[in-house]
Formats: sequence, structure tokens, C-alpha cells
Amino acid sequence: MKTILEVKDLCKTYIVNKRQNNVLRNISFTIKEGEMVAVMGPSGSGKSTLLYTVSGMDKMTAGEVIFCGRNMASLNENELAKMRLDDMGFIFQQMYMMKNLSVLDNIILPAVKSDKIKESRKETVQRGQDLMRKLDIIEIMDNDINEVSGGQLQRACICRSMINNPQMMFADEPTGALNRTSSEEVMNELTKLNSDGTTIMLVTHDAKVASKCTRVLFLVDGNIKGEYNINRTLPLRDRERDLNNWLLEMGW
Repeated sequence: MKTILEVKDLCKTYIVNKRQNNVLRNISFTIKEGEMVAVMGPSGSGKSTLLYTVSGMDKMTAGEVIFCGRNMASLNENELAKMRLDDMGFIFQQMYMMKNLSVLDNIILPAVKSDKIKESRKETVQRGQDLMRKLDIIEIMDNDINEVSGGQLQRACICRSMINNPQMMFADEPTGALNRTSSEEVMNELTKLNSDGTTIMLVTHDAKVASKCTRVLFLVDGNIKGEYNINRTLPLRDRERDLNNWLLEMGW
């Protein structure tokens, strides 16, 4: 498997009231094509900062982030924006969508803005509808975003994140604002996408969510304290139990 993301000695420092806050400290790891990696850790450990920094949404202070063979530190703002649009997909806890657009129009918006895929608007609309059908939300295609449930809206966000056929998907607490049923539905869809070959990095505080991944990185005070490989041949209940035991050993 080829390496999609390679992180070397990554540091992120904020200056607050003239005081230096080292949020990430010399972090190194790789993510291979087809992996689904969860980032876990206590509140304030740097989980979201790590995701934002390796995806180019936030600038690194030091180190290297190599995404699909390109050193992100060498890219300017326009090049980073194009990389995020064309080659990355994003899902957040808060489901940001344009209120003046229908659900389908929100989903296809990144494709309309991108020149990666050469196609007519009709073909773009068809791909958006196909994604909605795949995630079982085609019936809300013409709805406004305030006319659908949280679970449906998050699945629509997954469709939007996939519309440009990204190399990798980044998800920050994708189930954090959902009830248990909707959370399971969304994670089932992410797991299916991963089974189809989509590489995913997600931040979560939920061991049930993380147990559906292939690997867990455990952050404490901006450092990777441990790494756990999940045996996905085991039943989900056993995976969750084993992961919880490991997390307790890590000081969870």
C-alpha cells in the first residue's frame, strides 16, 4: 500500500498573551492508502489541532507534512486551497452547509467550484444523486437543510466530502452532535466508504466509533503516547472491549 500521508516531527505552537503554548510536539506517523485511523485522547490533547494542521487548514510551526508526495509546507495559500478542494474531503461535528441551497446543491457545490473533473452540470448533478442514493438519502435531495434530521444532514456532508473523489477524508468528531442511532448510521456509511478504498483520518472521543477503524493514535499533551492496531475480523463488541482495555492502560 502506498503512503497517503506522512508526518515528520510536526510541531504547532500558539502565542497567547506573549506566552508560548506548544499544542503539538514532534509528532510523526504515516497513513497508508485504505487505512481508517482514529485519533483519540483527553480534552485539550491536540486532537483537532493535529487534524487541522495535517490537512492544511492550519499552518504548522515546524516539521513536515507530505500529502500524496507533496510537501505541504512548500505550497502557498492558493495551492493549499486547491489541494483541499480537489484531493481532500472534510466532515465536521457542526454540519456547515449553505442555508440558501438545497441539500443536493450543497453536495455538488465543491464539484462546481473545482476544475478537477471535466463534466457537464448534468453529469455533476447525476453523481451527486448517485452518492445520495448510495447513502440512502435521495428522498431529501430538494429539501432545505433545516428540513432534515441531523443524521440525514451528516450523511449529506459525507456525500459532499466525496463529490470530488478525494484521496483522503478528514473527519472531526463526525458523530459528536448525533444521537446513538444516527451515530451508528453515519459510522456504518464511513466504514463502507473505507471498505471501498477511501482513506480516512478521524478524531473521536467515542471508543465505539474508534473500534470501527483500523488503527488508533492516542494523544496526550500534544504527543503520541501510544498506537493500537484493531483486529477488524473480531466482532464489534470484542473490538470495543479490547480497545477500552488498551485506553485504560494508556490512562484514558
